[in-house]
Amino acid sequence: MERNDRRQPRQISVLIVDDHPLFRDGLQRALDFEDDIRVVGQCQDGTEALRASRELQPDVVLLDVNLPQINGLQVARQLKSENSRIGIIVLTAYHDSQQVLHAMRVGASAYCAKDVTPDKLVETIRLVAVGYYIVGERRLTADELHVWIDGEVKKMPGHVVDPEEHLIPLSQREVEILQFVTNGMSNKEIAGRLRISQQTVKNHMTSILKKLNVQDRTQAAVTALRHGWVRIKDNESNKR
Repeated sequence: MERNDRRQPRQISVLIVDDHPLFRDGLQRALDFEDDIRVVGQCQDGTEALRASRELQPDVVLLDVNLPQINGLQVARQLKSENSRIGIIVLTAYHDSQQVLHAMRVGASAYCAKDVTPDKLVETIRLVAVGYYIVGERRLTADELHVWIDGEVKKMPGHVVDPEEHLIPLSQREVEILQFVTNGMSNKEIAGRLRISQQTVKNHMTSILKKLNVQDRTQAAVTALRHGWVRIKDNESNKR
């Protein structure tokens, strides 16, 4: 497929990944009106998204950041490492300039707010499908994107080298503990659930606060929720 040709020789296959069924269905209904776009599947979490992408080989993935199982940006990075031609459009309710940069660094082709208009989303899908990258209102080639990324990285404090540190700067265990904190569990309850000592939990919390540069566990939870690293679960799912 020619990257500089906007004409579509075939339908663009799209995979929708979001944990809210109404939002997924709304996206599918909007895209079903387009003759050149075909939704090949829907997924509700990161693990399912990876599996479905390998099976269905979509041209474009519409990907939420805040996903169960695996963070959306981690999913994007894995998808891109497995298939460099896949187009990934990150859809999120949380818009932040650094988050946009991190998304583009790990392989996203575009970053859109969830209130994007159907016409704008369709246009973005078509552009991404032929190899363009969308940053704000700008349409970039791969070379132009690299120039943009380099410029944005240099503006960041410390010139961050590893994007993984900003996808989730916490270890798997720290994320697990912060998930329990987000759902209101005490250190004692977390220790019991994980079968570790309360002191170990405290040590992990100290590390979490330092890495996130926050003062207390509430701020840590808010930061993690805002970036989609952890999720608020209902009481029933928290008991499982």
